[in-house]
Amino acid sequence: MARYFLFLTIVCISAALSAQTAETDTSKLKLLPTVNVQAERTIPDIQRIQPVKGTFIYSGKKTEVIDLTQRTVSLSEKYGRQIFSKIPGVFVYDMDGTGNQINISTRGLDPHRGWEFNIRKDGVLTNSDMYGYPASHYNIPMEAVEKIELVRGTGSLQYGAQFGGMLNYISKQPDSTRALAFETSNTVGSYGLVSTYNGASGKIGKFRYSTWYNKKWITGYRDNSDAQYDAEAVSLFYDYSKDLTFKFEWTHSNYITHLPGPLTDSMFYADPQMATRSRNYYNPNIHVPSINMNWNITSSTKLQLTSSAVIGARNSVMFDRPATTEDTIVGATLDYNNRQVDIDHFNSYTNELRLLQSYKLLGHTSNLAAGVQYMHNDLHRQQIGKGTTGSDFDLTLAIPGWGRDLHFITSNIAVFAENRWVLSDRFSVNTGARIEMGESNMSGVITYYPDSTLPNTIKHSFPLFGVSAQYNVSKFTNIYGGWSQAYRPVIFKDIVPASVYEYADKDLKDAYGYNAEVGYRGNWKFLKWDVTAFYLAYNNRLGTLAETDTAGNLIIRRTNIGDSRTTGLEFFMQGDFDLTRKLSLSIFTSTSYMDARYHDATIRSGSENIDIDGNKVESVPDIISRNGLTLKYTRYSLSALYSYVGESYADALNTVEPNASGSVGLVPSYQLIDINIGVKLTNQVKVQFNANNILDEQYFTKRPQFYPGPGIWPSDGRTFSGTVVVKL
Repeated sequence: MARYFLFLTIVCISAALSAQTAETDTSKLKLLPTVNVQAERTIPDIQRIQPVKGTFIYSGKKTEVIDLTQRTVSLSEKYGRQIFSKIPGVFVYDMDGTGNQINISTRGLDPHRGWEFNIRKDGVLTNSDMYGYPASHYNIPMEAVEKIELVRGTGSLQYGAQFGGMLNYISKQPDSTRALAFETSNTVGSYGLVSTYNGASGKIGKFRYSTWYNKKWITGYRDNSDAQYDAEAVSLFYDYSKDLTFKFEWTHSNYITHLPGPLTDSMFYADPQMATRSRNYYNPNIHVPSINMNWNITSSTKLQLTSSAVIGARNSVMFDRPATTEDTIVGATLDYNNRQVDIDHFNSYTNELRLLQSYKLLGHTSNLAAGVQYMHNDLHRQQIGKGTTGSDFDLTLAIPGWGRDLHFITSNIAVFAENRWVLSDRFSVNTGARIEMGESNMSGVITYYPDSTLPNTIKHSFPLFGVSAQYNVSKFTNIYGGWSQAYRPVIFKDIVPASVYEYADKDLKDAYGYNAEVGYRGNWKFLKWDVTAFYLAYNNRLGTLAETDTAGNLIIRRTNIGDSRTTGLEFFMQGDFDLTRKLSLSIFTSTSYMDARYHDATIRSGSENIDIDGNKVESVPDIISRNGLTLKYTRYSLSALYSYVGESYADALNTVEPNASGSVGLVPSYQLIDINIGVKLTNQVKVQFNANNILDEQYFTKRPQFYPGPGIWPSDGRTFSGTVVVKL
């Protein structure tokens, strides 16, 4: 009975609905064709770091992130002007055209191997010896890099006390969607350039892995400037849980560069490709092992532990003389002169424990980042060894023993904390401190120097403070600013006497000072920008003074010579335009103005001491401007870059006319144009064509006073290259 009643009810309702439709719905049904809406997902190639990331606080600081996967640049050649084109104020020191090293600085600092930066790979420190030789000799191929993070000097409290801030190369992460993914990138180019990069990654259960290998050869733009390079890395990840991850990594880089020697001005203008040396070689061979643990203890507590090392050597064998001294056959022996062998052995160990604690305050989430860093380094320096008379790369000593055989041992502990006080939805303030405590001890033998006066002990004891703030004007724009102290320890080079007539001050002081900055950044519709004004105070610079001993003889004292001040403006703006559904245009300018001058400073000139107060700091151009555009049409992209770098001085005396060896004198301004074309043939295959310095500008960026030799080191003229990338 119930089933019968249910059946009647359904029939009645169906009939009523049918009747209603027949009476009221007079429209006709029409089936429309399917419409597919497609749009290109554009990932910006220049980004900012979020206010809090991992165990670090970035709010209130000037940060930049370069996404190399979105750039069409010459990766194998490592042209710094292309890679860092959208970072205003980056000074690129092109000391060779091999693409084996990037030498950059910001805000008027020294660009030599980036040694004013705290340089990292995936958060692991790679500076060879932060207290003895802070250059980063480790050299990662750009094909292995996904992103580059740069935090200016106000990040010195969290990373390390360096004036330049932090530079972090983030390598490509494992493909977690499959057990095996493979990528190969192969480049050929001018002057014998051949480069192959091959990487594999994947995930198996709780394990992830990534490994890559890079090999490169080049004959070089200049005579006798050939080089060969290899680098590799193995990274193993173990995801114990979603909150606890371990990473074990070993990475290595090694290259041998044939150094063509410095030129005088007359040599450079006659033939910038000529060489003055055929027997000079340079070889850094660096290993960086590390262990890392990331633990999300709770949703508001994160802990990170990193233990790492930099182990290896910086080797060179050279006939080390000015360009005006020819390397010729000695008549008495019918052979060349013996070369000089120098070896630095690096044994640098770092342990860093970091904690990020988030907590509620005044209805908002604030953050505390704190930690401790311990370093123990032993830099063993062996120099002025009498090498062979041969012409190949050979570190053999013709006579056993070293002119200098020294150890520079440093132990240092740093404790740091920074708190982000979120006071409203728009406003936050950071306050922080870092305390550095340590000691460096030099011991050993210098054959030309009395043993009793050689040992030197330098204590590092610095409380460093900083404050920064950020105000979010809107969801996409903010004003930021900060002040943070920094210091640079007295390094090995500063205290090693070059001759018996020179001695190092036993009361040398570490350089110290501060960075101050204020900026406005954001994006609105098709525009993005970042404008920053900064001031950098650098006290206790190192140099030499002339003195006389009790017998009236001239002696040279290596000591603190005074201070410097740098003021400047960094300006970046980019416009992105969708011209049609398939065609887009991006235009940018990245320009800086810097005025770097000595303050209360005196240096030696011959046998006299000269007041250089108000002189410009060497290698700091007033204007650095890079401007470019990128045009994209479906699978095709074309990028053009115009670079202008103003003139600068090579020495603190601001010498204009070059000397005979070319080691001092004005460094002229220069301008360059680069063109890069990329074509995505399929989702797996991409080809790229690069035309670098297409106007064939003959230029140089610096007149070094020490390595690789005093004088002019020309940069590359016009070069071409092509790259094929395959991802499987």
